[in-house]
Amino acid sequence: MRITDTPADWPADEAAARALQDELRGRVDPDDSGPPPGTGHVTGLDVAYDDERDLVAAAAVVLDAGTLEVVEEATAVGRVAFPYVPGLLAFREIPTVLGALESLAAEPGLLVCDGYGRAHPRRFGLASHLGVLTGLPSIGVAKNPFTFTYEQPGPQRGDFSPLVADDAEGREMVGRALRTRDGVKPVFVSAGHRVGLETACAHTLLLSPRYRIPETTRRADALCRAALKEALTRT
Repeated sequence: MRITDTPADWPADEAAARALQDELRGRVDPDDSGPPPGTGHVTGLDVAYDDERDLVAAAAVVLDAGTLEVVEEATAVGRVAFPYVPGLLAFREIPTVLGALESLAAEPGLLVCDGYGRAHPRRFGLASHLGVLTGLPSIGVAKNPFTFTYEQPGPQRGDFSPLVADDAEGREMVGRALRTRDGVKPVFVSAGHRVGLETACAHTLLLSPRYRIPETTRRADALCRAALKEALTRT
């Protein structure tokens, strides 16, 4: 397990964080179609918090995109890097997530975040942020629609509807509500970096053969919770 430190130049307040978001947002590549679904590696990323001890544990789980077999796993634990501010949650966890990613020997391939990419009040969620910092293609697959609106998609697996923003950034489609299982509530997919929305949804369906949530997220969620539990036994 890797123990991470917050970088010395990490934003210390809301104004600095928003300024960095504005700077990095301009580097997002929305035109790259991304890796073909079912090929190469996909890496699930997730975090778990212990607010009382100010700890965050991150997990990176690399899967073979074709078989969904685990190729490699890595974790990192660190201090929460930023206060809780809606729209700036990525700043709380990115240093620790990067620590987990840097511990991998395997090529991560596509990053699949339990969160948002374009579907963000400033159009720069965790998936976009990590994609720009690492240069890797990335998508966000979230469990809820955040502040955005959508119509219920059709009842069958693969049905989708637009996820729509109507806020200070304007009115636009920022992602999709995607049904990954018949009759089960959708997940909310958005492009992060170097991946189009259509491809992001195709990846999400292939990564969700049995459950609502992609296997990348399911495995990373279990691993980061275990890492946090282990860390707490040492404190």
